[in-house]
Amino acid sequence: MSVDLAKLNSHLATRSYVEGYTPSQADVHVYKAVTSAPDASAYPAVARWYNHIKSYTAEFASFSGSSKAGEAFFGSAAPVKEEATEDDDEVDLFGSDDEEDAEAERIKAERIAAYNVKKAAKPKTVAKSVVTFEVKPWDDETDMAKLEEAVRSIQWEGLVWGASKLVPIGYGIKKLQITIVVEDELVSLDDLQEKVAEFEDYVQSSDIAAMQKL
Repeated sequence: MSVDLAKLNSHLATRSYVEGYTPSQADVHVYKAVTSAPDASAYPAVARWYNHIKSYTAEFASFSGSSKAGEAFFGSAAPVKEEATEDDDEVDLFGSDDEEDAEAERIKAERIAAYNVKKAAKPKTVAKSVVTFEVKPWDDETDMAKLEEAVRSIQWEGLVWGASKLVPIGYGIKKLQITIVVEDELVSLDDLQEKVAEFEDYVQSSDIAAMQKL
């Protein structure tokens, strides 16, 4: 069976893995069913996840968990009927099909105008995410203070750098793990990773370790 990439992309847009907070057999199950790298322009979250899981290929057998969670992304899911919102219940935009006279058209126009005014008056919710961002150096001789300084020098509207720490990854090498808060409409994480990669004297690679909606 094929993987429903649209459904998987929606799922991974707010998560780093198919299930839980670390790679598992669910990720392996879905990864093996995706026969080639997904189109990043159409499925950006899947493409990011695919490349991340690909880096663990040699460790697949050691992953814990069950593949069962991955089965939810095989095949096409039946469309979910959206529930009517409170405002939609309150305002009948189109009235009865039988009301075709001029008076009915006038009433309908008034309802649409009142509905639009009510919608426009509502404050817009700003969608934000908390992201755990990781940056790997070239080796144990990389100046991690300079690396962090370079990363934090990136300033964008809607991007806030938070606390950070150095996490050992072996052979005396430590990666920078830093928390950021982003406004989803203003900050592209893919663009941020490309910007970080420009500090090629310090940075080998970067990754989105975790992401959660506020």
